[in-house]
Amino acid sequence: MCYDIAFTTNIESIFKYLPQLQANLDIDFDPTWHKIGMSYPQWPVITNNDGLKLQKFTWGPVPKMLDTLEKVKRQRQLFLNARSEKVLENGTMWNAIRHQRCLVPATGFFEYRQIPGWKNKVAYYIKSKEQDIFFIAGLWAFSNSWDVDKPTRIPTFTLLTRNANQVMTQIHNGGDNAGRMPMMLTNELAQRWLQPELTDTDIREILQYELSPAQLDYWPVNSVRKVKPDDAAVIAPVTYEGLPDLVV
Repeated sequence: MCYDIAFTTNIESIFKYLPQLQANLDIDFDPTWHKIGMSYPQWPVITNNDGLKLQKFTWGPVPKMLDTLEKVKRQRQLFLNARSEKVLENGTMWNAIRHQRCLVPATGFFEYRQIPGWKNKVAYYIKSKEQDIFFIAGLWAFSNSWDVDKPTRIPTFTLLTRNANQVMTQIHNGGDNAGRMPMMLTNELAQRWLQPELTDTDIREILQYELSPAQLDYWPVNSVRKVKPDDAAVIAPVTYEGLPDLVV
């Protein structure tokens, strides 16, 4: 699943791709080459509330079922991502909030490739080939914040994922959630995703979109699950001797 993302440019760059976005000069977000979902960071998120607005939400909803601090610690990470197939499945949390749609801007994300016979998986950095920033479909919700004695309600979000395309199937090929990738949208679909009047049929059509492998750049990097400076070295290409080629 997509638990590692990057936003390596300045926040103002988003306006180039969404010119109708309402200016919010108060938002403060420094470039980052890696954030892991399990740290539940704040992230720039775009919603449509009387116009497109850019705000900071916390990554990782806290469902009502997680009603104690211990439950939150054990299970919150399960809600960092949401399968796009569940959005229109009756009775699911994601179906209940399907009208609370958002966009999660990113410049790249990381996944791990399992190589037969290798002890360690190989990390890859993946980005759009066509533009510096791309948009991932998301859902948002107000959640209890359990990092204080008296929980307060905070805006949170989850990233949608879908079945991986040909290249991402080869990269994200291990673990319980192998064969998934972020629900990356074209700029046109991203703007449509935020339209408040979407029907379930409209939502289904958008979620059927699959990004072509030809629209992605990707290369091996060092593991991002180790403490290191948050700078461009995180996404520097790395050569692994004997690494099998990806079939394109």
